[in-house]
Amino acid sequence: DNMLMESYRSILMIRLTLLMLSSLVCVQTVSAAACPTLLDTRMENLSGEIVNFCDYSDKVILAVNTASYCGNTPQYEALESLYQRYKDKNFVIIGFPANNFGGQEPGSDEEIKEFCEVNFGVTFPMITKSDVLGANANPIFANLAKITGKSPQWNFHKYLIPVGGQSAESFPAFMNPLNSKLTAAIDKLVE
Repeated sequence: DNMLMESYRSILMIRLTLLMLSSLVCVQTVSAAACPTLLDTRMENLSGEIVNFCDYSDKVILAVNTASYCGNTPQYEALESLYQRYKDKNFVIIGFPANNFGGQEPGSDEEIKEFCEVNFGVTFPMITKSDVLGANANPIFANLAKITGKSPQWNFHKYLIPVGGQSAESFPAFMNPLNSKLTAAIDKLVE
């Protein structure tokens, strides 16, 4: 009787252990699946802190490649206005300084950060300077170009990414961020 009871306990412990292990595997699989491929990356911001883009998967994202010395640079003001309008509606703008077009972003991360804050009062997240084109393009912009079929043609190209990060829509560099086409697209996504 004792031997039979001991066997049952052993089998029960093995089953319980297997059940716990399988539930751990399931939790890890679900967590990994929760972050879309597009956002499954980490980069530093202008202050050198790590940004996990998975943290933005529950927000509508406007990703913009920026530059400090471009004819489009005044768009920073419109971007900040757009950010203030929608930031409480699960929306974020993320700036990606890049020196890919005409050498118009020559500064260091510290210089870019100061320029944006002092001249345009930028409060939306800004990522470390990186390439947005070619073989060295940062993973976010490389994936956005694949998804939309459109690479940035100049500074301030915009990609609108819905909650969940499974798709994106491309908007040209010269389009003002407050253009009704863009704001209407944002309105649809944040409702």
